[in-house]
Amino acid sequence: MSKDPLLQPYQLKHLTLKNRIMITSHEPAYPEDGMPKDRYRAYHEVRAKAGVAMTMTAGSAAVSRNSPPVFNNILAYKDEVVPWVRKLTDACHEHGCAVMIQLTHLGRRTHWNKGDWLPAVSSSHEREAAHRAFPKQVEDWDIERIIQDYADAAERMKEGGMDGIELQAYGHLMDQFWSPATNTLGGPYGGSLENRMRFSLDVIDAVRERVGDDFILGIRFTADEDMEGGITADEGLDIARRLKDTGKIDFLNVIRGHIDTDPGLTDVIPVQGMRNAPHLDFAGRIRKEIGLPTFHAAKIPDVATARHAIAEGLLDMVGMTRAHMADPLLVRKIAEKREDDIRPCVGATYCLDRIYQAGDALCIHNAATGRELTMPHEIPPAENRKKVVIVGAGPAGMEAARVAAERGHDVTVFEAAPDAGGQIRLTAQSERRREMISIIEWRMDQCVARDVKFRFNTFAEASDVTSQNPDSVIVATGGLPHTDVLSEGNDLVVSSWDIIAGDVKPGRRVLVYDDAGDHAALQAAEIIARSGAHVEIMTPDRSFAPDVMAMNLVPYMRSLQDKDVRFTVTYRLKAARRSGNMITAVIGTDYSSHTQEREFDQIVVNHGTIPMDELYFDLKPLSKNLGAVNQEALIFGRPQPMEANPEGRFALFRIGDAVSARNTHAAIYDALRLVKDI
Repeated sequence: MSKDPLLQPYQLKHLTLKNRIMITSHEPAYPEDGMPKDRYRAYHEVRAKAGVAMTMTAGSAAVSRNSPPVFNNILAYKDEVVPWVRKLTDACHEHGCAVMIQLTHLGRRTHWNKGDWLPAVSSSHEREAAHRAFPKQVEDWDIERIIQDYADAAERMKEGGMDGIELQAYGHLMDQFWSPATNTLGGPYGGSLENRMRFSLDVIDAVRERVGDDFILGIRFTADEDMEGGITADEGLDIARRLKDTGKIDFLNVIRGHIDTDPGLTDVIPVQGMRNAPHLDFAGRIRKEIGLPTFHAAKIPDVATARHAIAEGLLDMVGMTRAHMADPLLVRKIAEKREDDIRPCVGATYCLDRIYQAGDALCIHNAATGRELTMPHEIPPAENRKKVVIVGAGPAGMEAARVAAERGHDVTVFEAAPDAGGQIRLTAQSERRREMISIIEWRMDQCVARDVKFRFNTFAEASDVTSQNPDSVIVATGGLPHTDVLSEGNDLVVSSWDIIAGDVKPGRRVLVYDDAGDHAALQAAEIIARSGAHVEIMTPDRSFAPDVMAMNLVPYMRSLQDKDVRFTVTYRLKAARRSGNMITAVIGTDYSSHTQEREFDQIVVNHGTIPMDELYFDLKPLSKNLGAVNQEALIFGRPQPMEANPEGRFALFRIGDAVSARNTHAAIYDALRLVKDI
């Protein structure tokens, strides 16, 4: 038996968990009609097959109709959920993986204009900033019904074959009752901690009576809200003791912080640039003082930190949830002593931010996550070895090289720069976003291990490519900043890339004009603001940097708001004119004919990229497919047909920003779904 602390079994009540690694409750928003159907099952099954001891589904499954999901969650209040849960649990159990589910009532953390248009309810009328509903203050008959809903949902989960359930008590209805900041009730459910906990204890009693003693029941709870007027650490310990004293709780899953605002949520679930495992020692204190089995997850992205958590007795089970989104084969690779092969979580939190903005969780650099029905996590070898030439070593080109090499092909990569990375290398110039370079470094390591040949400092032309006699050519040349957006004065502006790369020094009074809405504008603004300059960030949109999304926006705001920075929305930069040593910006708006003029000494434009596609068009007439992509084959993961040009010499595809300005995930997904079938 392995001596690795992470690979030791753990006995949770009657349940033997085969190692100490778990996936904590989270909702990737993959349900269909509120049901965990095939996509949901496949997502959990691949991780179960790779060896994780326990996977927890649903963050969180709704127990009541007046707790409508704010994104696509499991509807645990419907009887029809049971057979779908059974399929999921059977699939995971087949691989020796335990399965649990998190149940909740959202309370005020939802909105009345969703689902059945019922009013949100809470222990006060106070609105939650993040979801904006003004809740109804809960009545006695609401409480009675919700307690019954919890018990009904728990019974459905047991019938569906779950090994246990986890009740959610951070930011949701249970701890809205607990917290002095959100409970203004009188009578038996308000005032003292004993009264504020009464609702939760009544739920626990009802659930335990319904499911019996042989079903595992735990709670994921905030033991310290870390906010003025909220639950303190000492009160959190008292709550934990009271939960233990019921004799009905089998484990604690510890959270520290509050999630009613974007900054609060980001401190609970830290993003890149923030400290790893910031709440681990606090969770260890709960375990030591309370003595119940203790779980925890909060930016534990690497095996070394997870191993430390178990070896030092801080946790009984360590959650590596985002790490498993990046690499679902993580546990298998630990067991096989292949830790260097683990695809790293880079903390980009594209997964969580996307749920609210785009509807489902995806990993920024594992395009198979959430697409297990069509995309492979393990690349199968090709039947015939081919010569594959890739031009460009940004994220798209590096993924293409990795996948082609894993297929067993002979791969050559041309890159004009001295190093791989493309825009990722530019992004990683920021100290706070330096983890992004792991996207490239991991792929470089995988390519080197498979003898991929790199030709750096080579601006490839068509003759360089054709001299290789390739079977397939992938053009991943990326794009260049597009700053030609004004009616006049385009020669007076610089790009966000110029500032980030250090090619242009910041001015003293700077306009950052951003109508792309991605990270580059805010990264440039940070650099300029730190130099002591005045910065105005302007966008024609009704909100700035929408593609940065909520949790990733938090570190930018913390960096910028104490500096001389102004944010201006709904105004469009029309033109720029030289005015002595200054530049006059002509500013308009899409909403009226109003214009104004203001002076700056520097204007920075962030307007995406223009594809570097000359090589592609030079090669296009020589190719078998004339560069065409069959979109149906692409979408459904099938090989591309080669019918357009029988006289062609090779298959030709372009991917990533060489097609159009998009993002890192799009570039990597382009590469995976094309090259996996070459």
